[in-house]
Amino acid sequence: MRDENFWKDKNVFVTGATGILGSWLVKKLLAEKANITILKRDHVPNSELELSGSIKKVNIVNGSLEDYWTVERALNEYEIDTCFHLAAQAIVQTANRSPVPTFESNVRGTWNLLEALRNNKLIKRIIISTSDKAYGDSEKLPYTEQTSLNGKHPYDASKSCCDIISQAYAHTYNMPIGIARCGNIYGGGDLNFNRIIPGTIKSILAGEEPVIRSDGSFVRDYFYVEDAVDAFLSLGRQLDSKEIRGEAFNFSPEQPVSVIELVQKIIKINGSSLKPKILNEAKNEIKEQYLDCNKAKKMLSWKAKTKIDDGLKKTVQWYKAFFEKN
Repeated sequence: MRDENFWKDKNVFVTGATGILGSWLVKKLLAEKANITILKRDHVPNSELELSGSIKKVNIVNGSLEDYWTVERALNEYEIDTCFHLAAQAIVQTANRSPVPTFESNVRGTWNLLEALRNNKLIKRIIISTSDKAYGDSEKLPYTEQTSLNGKHPYDASKSCCDIISQAYAHTYNMPIGIARCGNIYGGGDLNFNRIIPGTIKSILAGEEPVIRSDGSFVRDYFYVEDAVDAFLSLGRQLDSKEIRGEAFNFSPEQPVSVIELVQKIIKINGSSLKPKILNEAKNEIKEQYLDCNKAKKMLSWKAKTKIDDGLKKTVQWYKAFFEKN
């Protein structure tokens, strides 16, 4: 049975707190009375972290993951017992254009953090966010946790490396690490408008035809952000168990959808008659990716609650309110 007071007074360090998942995770942890410290590289004034007012209730350490001493100082000074590592350069096209900053952030940033955590005597639980992209391309779908990590393009490879490095620290140094491999997270607060869901909603609300970079047939899991928060907190709560430590878990709603289906759903929710513009220009992206989550169901008693249509409706409402104010 879930302990409603589990996070009360826990000293939690969150990287990537201004991103979509980080913003919603911090908001939930604050509601559960945790003490939050975030590592903040850039000021993002329209992030959900800012708009919700959560930013006023957390300790802020300014700096980047690539700076080891900043990370170590933050962990020690704020007596951190739990770490959620969500920070990453998360845009596939950006990684393809400029791979080195992506490797610096996603790979070096991860080993810096893990090394600082290894040298910290107070840490009790570490949750690392990687991605379904860590698996790379596979002829056998859905991915299970036994599928090889085989990213062949910059973003995918950075996530494979992040995952493998995390496993190495868990198994070599007996660190309390759990790894979360998620599908594509969506919901209110995603300000990367080159992503398909926020980009499509923005276009429709502006009366412009939504753009699909691929041919529309690419298939993905789309994972509602509040379900993702629930998954991360569920994993974090159970890292006190030895059988969970060092394990990786897939998290998704297990409802794979093609890009064209997804865009049509958003058009329908908005009551629009616009037609998508299909560019068929996507390169270095995997055609089909979706996850099997039986391990999380069995070992964590976790299952996604939100169906894609319901999640998209909530997301559209968030952006309508956001654009009305901005």
